[in-house]
This record gives sequence, C-alpha cells and structure tokens, in this order.
Amino acid sequence: MHPQITVDTARSLSRQGLIDREVARITGVSIGAVQKWRTERRRSPHAPRAPGVKRASDCPRCDGRDLNKPAYSYLLGLYLGDGCLTCGHRDVFALSIACSDAWPGLMAAAKSAMSAVMPASGVFSVRRVGMTEVKSYSKHWPCLFPQHGPGKKHTRKIELAPWQRAIVELCPGDFARGLFHSDGWRGVNRVRGRLAGGDRW
Repeated sequence: MHPQITVDTARSLSRQGLIDREVARITGVSIGAVQKWRTERRRSPHAPRAPGVKRASDCPRCDGRDLNKPAYSYLLGLYLGDGCLTCGHRDVFALSIACSDAWPGLMAAAKSAMSAVMPASGVFSVRRVGMTEVKSYSKHWPCLFPQHGPGKKHTRKIELAPWQRAIVELCPGDFARGLFHSDGWRGVNRVRGRLAGGDRW
C-alpha cells in the first residue's frame, strides 16, 4: 500500500507525458504500480465538456491567469541562481532547484513557491550526494522562464522579459530573497591584511 501522495505524484507525472519507466524511477515504485494507477485514472468517469470549450493548458501565462507574483518573483531568483530547466520525453520540461541538505527550510520554500506558481504540477524531491533537487514537471515551465536556452546560464546573456521586470518591481524583496537563498552568503569577513601604503584593511 503506497501513500496517497505517491499515487498522486505518479498520476500527475503520467498526465504530463512521462513514460511509466521514468515515473517509476522518480517515485520509487514499480512500473506495474504506475501502469495500474495510470490506467485506473483513464477509466474513471470524466465530466463532459461543453462543445467548443477547450481544456485548460494548466499554464497561468498561456491561460491568461494571474501568476502568484510573490511566489514567482522568489522562484525566479532561485532559478537564476541554482535552477535549471531540462527537456525530457514528449517535450516535458523539468524545473530543478538545487538545495543544500544543510538548509531544509530552503527546500520547503522552493516546494511552496513551485506549487503556488504551477498548481497543476506535482512537486517532489530527489536526493543527490550532499544536496537535494526540488523538481516539478510541466510542458509549460519555459513559458514562465524564457531565460531557458542551450548551455550554462553564465555563458549567455540573461535579460528579464518586460512582464518579468514588472513582477520583480512589484516584489523586489522576494526576488532578492530567491537570489540570496540560491547563490548568496551571509557572514562576517575576518580577512586581515595591509594595503601597499601600510594601512590596515
């Protein structure tokens, strides 16, 4: 018997286009379990849609819905620091934020921001050596992070889109917090030495 959160995560990943083997690897369950949960969902009754009504894309930008601006501003800071987007099977993208295991509060904040920005996509953690990736799959993450591109972020020009700048101007503290939480450092500089003229610094 698997926890309901595992079942829900597997179904969410399947709905986003991941193959059963990938879903099984991510959730840590058997391929048979994933297949069972996926096919049970497909057999369940669905309310019919009215003629001419299109299914929502689950993307706030594509659907014209308002983003959760504080959460997005914070997540944008995390992404520009220690985040990345990778394209997988069937053009499904994984947004991944690398978090230090020494700071579990950062993982919780990253998960909360991802869920608030893209509520239809599941959020989960993947343990790595010395760190944890907070991840979420969606075909629409590039809609929210147009800075995505080939190669490493620091090797190409990074410029915010006008709609992103408007959000950052509304929520500058959240954006700065995301940048600081991903690539920042707080401490006291204990370096001592002398300048060329003999003055201490």
